[in-house]
Amino acid sequence: MDTDLGLAGKVAVVTGGANGIGFATARLLAAHGASVWIFDLERENPVEAAAKIGARACVVDVTRSPSLDAAFEKTGAPDVLAVNAGVASEAEFWEHSQGDWDRILAVNLSGAFHSMQAAARLMKARRSGAIVLTASTNSYDGEARLAAYNASKAGLLGLVHTAANELGPYRIRVNAVCPGLIRTRLTEAHFSNPSILRDYFRQIPLGRGGEAEEVAQAIVFLASRNASYITGATLLVDGGQMASKFGTWSEEIGEFREGKWELK
Repeated sequence: MDTDLGLAGKVAVVTGGANGIGFATARLLAAHGASVWIFDLERENPVEAAAKIGARACVVDVTRSPSLDAAFEKTGAPDVLAVNAGVASEAEFWEHSQGDWDRILAVNLSGAFHSMQAAARLMKARRSGAIVLTASTNSYDGEARLAAYNASKAGLLGLVHTAANELGPYRIRVNAVCPGLIRTRLTEAHFSNPSILRDYFRQIPLGRGGEAEEVAQAIVFLASRNASYITGATLLVDGGQMASKFGTWSEEIGEFREGKWELK
């Protein structure tokens, strides 16, 4: 595998790039020489986040096409688009409010579509580009209390397949990563509760949760020339969770300490 990812001098846009997986991705793209733009809401301080890594920023609301179009006018045609903006909220299935449903679908699914569409129009003229979406293991399973989130993430896989089909002739590749439980601002409460992690991590062959940087590595790989013949694909970044039907860990073979399972 080529250690030069071919990203030096490339224009890379990361939506939802001011925090978590998005910021880790923006930082890694910048480390590989890309000219990075962070798109995020004003309250997320994208300008401040961008300054930390030598990137630039635009205040963007991905649910509004005019906001996206104005931002892409500043960046010009991107070589890479990492679609990461997303939100979540929990509620029992019969208690999900219409407001929460509409908001989650608007950001996670419609926002992804509008971001991809705006970028693809610019990439199409140049006949090249790479788009990587942050989907989820929840694209496949039905984790309770997350109906809207699960539906939005499942929808992203439909976008990946359709866009890969339609954009492939223009040499635009479209792929997705599907993270499991990753330590971010949104999940920190879970990582701070050993009683939750003990049972949750039983289902993960690697015995632990993931870090944002580990997902960023997968995103940057799919955006790079090392993935030049990969499109329409999804890459699980979940420590093996989706491969473990009945769970991996028990007290017979391991012990839970310092936030992860390890063999005795």
